[in-house]
Amino acid sequence: MGSRASRRRGARVLYLSYDGMCDPLGGSQVLPYLFGLAERGHRITLVSFEKPERSDAERQEVRRACAASGIDWHPLPYHKRPPLLSSMYDVRQMRRLAGDLHRRERFDLVHCRSYLPALVGLKMKRRFGVPFVFDMRGFWADERIDGQIWNMSNPLFRAVFAYFKRREAEFLAEADQVISLTEEGRKILLQRRPGADGPPIAVIPCCVDFGAFPRVMRGDRAAARKLLGIGPKATVAAYLGSWGSWYLTGEMLDFFTVQLERDPAAIFLVVSREPRDRIVAEAASRGIPADRMIVRPASRAEVPKLVAAADYGLFFIMPVFSKKASSPTKMGEFLALELPVVTNGEVGDVSQIMRETGAGVVVRGFDSASYQQALDALTTLKPDMKRWRSAARRWFALATAVERYDAIYHALVGWDVGSAQPLR
Repeated sequence: MGSRASRRRGARVLYLSYDGMCDPLGGSQVLPYLFGLAERGHRITLVSFEKPERSDAERQEVRRACAASGIDWHPLPYHKRPPLLSSMYDVRQMRRLAGDLHRRERFDLVHCRSYLPALVGLKMKRRFGVPFVFDMRGFWADERIDGQIWNMSNPLFRAVFAYFKRREAEFLAEADQVISLTEEGRKILLQRRPGADGPPIAVIPCCVDFGAFPRVMRGDRAAARKLLGIGPKATVAAYLGSWGSWYLTGEMLDFFTVQLERDPAAIFLVVSREPRDRIVAEAASRGIPADRMIVRPASRAEVPKLVAAADYGLFFIMPVFSKKASSPTKMGEFLALELPVVTNGEVGDVSQIMRETGAGVVVRGFDSASYQQALDALTTLKPDMKRWRSAARRWFALATAVERYDAIYHALVGWDVGSAQPLR
């Protein structure tokens, strides 16, 4: 209460998210940022879509956390079926609620997380003149294609893709601020522009609360292995998050089979809410015994306690166009825990981050020889921990992201960040 940040004048912000706050993504990539911005004096109204399978306890926990930070949360019901029509219905509900809230609150700006909320944000800018932040989170329409969510052999999906690419161009032209997750994504956006026209583009990766993901100590590892029933000498590879889509699960399992050839007692730990049977069955199709796989769901607080059992983090992502704008959340989390990473290049800023941190290995290809080389490099890795920690925090520290969002908010409402006085 007595801090300079809490006394500073803040903006009245309408934050629109199609992701739910009860989902893991909302818990890691929305709420921590908003809590930090609320501490800096911004008055935030949050609209999100919550899935019906989330429990009342999860909703109440989010509601209490928002209330404690002074965030006015308006959850809307998420609809999945029928495809496309349900999403358009949800957007209509968000647009109606956003208009009602603005007539009551008179927001200083609207912050839109990805493309569907941006439909509402652009409408509000055109109708009410509210400054519009397009926090694009990647090339969303292209991701639908690369992840095989939209089948382009279907004329309907082709039309929808064309529609969103047109709207993307409008968002990028009319937003007051664009936010990219990666430097690679920013370069692509700048190359598309005629001359210097267009709104400013800031780069803010998917960040990590280093307090919630502290470095793994020897006691943490021992406790995690005891909890999971893993012996002290077994080599443990860990994967964290969603399983499938543009995550190359088959290639990751193939990598682990090479690990098993070296160490038959090795374990692949998958911390995910995805069905265990599906993951174990896919592993079995690759010749991996069920007893070498541990699949566990986890709450946000439980994730670091389980992943502490690992020797390294493993993730491969489809190296396609849309992923140049992606910032893998799991990468920052592994690095915060000070676990080395095995991953692939051609995804966002991953290769650059690996060079700067020296905290892992980038595979040269998706084949057995490349996996052998990566494991050899991992075995001989002698990381410079000072360099690792400095670079990891520079890229992924939550506090840095909050500072950048705070500066953007103040710039859009015309107040100097240091003095909170109107700029002349």
